[in-house]
Amino acid sequence: MTEDQAYFESKGFRKILEQYEESVQEGHSIYMDADDLADIADYYQYNGRPEDANRAIDLALEYNPEAVGPLLYKAREALSLHDFDTAREYAEQILAVDQQEALYLQGEILINEGKVEEADDFFREQMREVMSDEQMDYVYDVANIFSDYNVYDKAFEWMTRSQGDDSDDFKELMARTLFGLGKYKDSERIFNELIDHDPYSIRYWNALASAQFMNEDYHGAITSSEYAIAIDPHDAESILSKANSLYSLGNYESALTYFERYSEVMPEDEFGFLHQGTCLINLGKYSEAQQVLEQAEYLADDSPYLPEICQELAFAYSEMHKPESALYYIDKTQDMDCDHVNMEIIRGHIHLANQNPKEAEEAFKEALRMSDNSPRTMLRIIVSLYDNRYIKTSYLLLKNFFRHVEKDWNEGYSYMALCCMDMKKTDEFLSYLKIATNRNPKEAKTVLGCYFPEDMAPQDYYDYMSDKINTEK
Repeated sequence: MTEDQAYFESKGFRKILEQYEESVQEGHSIYMDADDLADIADYYQYNGRPEDANRAIDLALEYNPEAVGPLLYKAREALSLHDFDTAREYAEQILAVDQQEALYLQGEILINEGKVEEADDFFREQMREVMSDEQMDYVYDVANIFSDYNVYDKAFEWMTRSQGDDSDDFKELMARTLFGLGKYKDSERIFNELIDHDPYSIRYWNALASAQFMNEDYHGAITSSEYAIAIDPHDAESILSKANSLYSLGNYESALTYFERYSEVMPEDEFGFLHQGTCLINLGKYSEAQQVLEQAEYLADDSPYLPEICQELAFAYSEMHKPESALYYIDKTQDMDCDHVNMEIIRGHIHLANQNPKEAEEAFKEALRMSDNSPRTMLRIIVSLYDNRYIKTSYLLLKNFFRHVEKDWNEGYSYMALCCMDMKKTDEFLSYLKIATNRNPKEAKTVLGCYFPEDMAPQDYYDYMSDKINTEK
């Protein structure tokens, strides 16, 4: 749960929202504080209701044309549309009422224009005018602005200017900034400190789960999510966090249950239905997957997840031996912003799965052409061949492939180990198993993990399998 979400769930905000929605429903006007109406607009915008948000903001400006909250809302709306001139006009209006907020907005405009260094210089220059007893608040606010726009290196620089601020707000911002910098262990440590101060904060537990997830500590992330769910069984972020972690562990049955719970709480979010579909595909329940994925497609509209939804629908229809429907969804992605090389490989995969090798060959050639014969494209094609049980062909292609890649290449060796295992080439299997686990333990875990004890580290795979093979001789 973000800070905004926490406020939206608070009793105070809920009371304001209820009063406003009752007045709208009954068709009579109600006088409300303009900044409260701006908060209501933020809530609607956050929940994908832009028309309701604009109605609330228009009412706020009708009551008070100089109210800072609604003017900031309008300015940030302009920023989202890259209308920087309009945003500056709002900054000028705000300047007459609240100089500090106008200053912050001017910095935000520069960041949105891609002028990060100029924004940094601007904030530094303005800091000279800030009273000494207000400087730490100023430092925090500027760091928060950079963090909000994912400029984490600048956020971190500004936070280092703080002089011993030990507040929970400062710690939380530092933890989120470290997370943005990819320092997940450090972020996790600080969130644990915050939880010691407030063990009932769903926001902290969810943030801790995210840090653990990014650090691939999926069991830890599940535990943290469970604490958050225990505090609020209907918190969407907690439920989704647990679902994602279960999915990453390959526990598709349990992950499906939590993605279903997420969709019950967030029925308009296509993400939950998409991942129900991917779980069902992994469980071999293709007809059920098709149904929930079509629900995701219905909700998606212009969603960034639409290409992935089409991809998963193509897989589902292919496994149901309906290649025409599968290819329809691949064709549908041609005008979308997505990885078109990947879609062409999937086209070839569908043709292979449905016994159309000539059409598959044409699709694979097109993928190679589109990617300028990228080694990764070639490897993905070989993996598709392996998945469709062209094992000897995959083996021979991989042999040739490894002769031509760079010396530090680390992908595909796990698949070669699989080919060797399937072809009973024991010595080669062990040789490629060793290379795979040394060069790319993550790939080895994903591709070969099902042949080893669940908790075994990939570095131990070679000794385990070598002993097993010698014992069986």
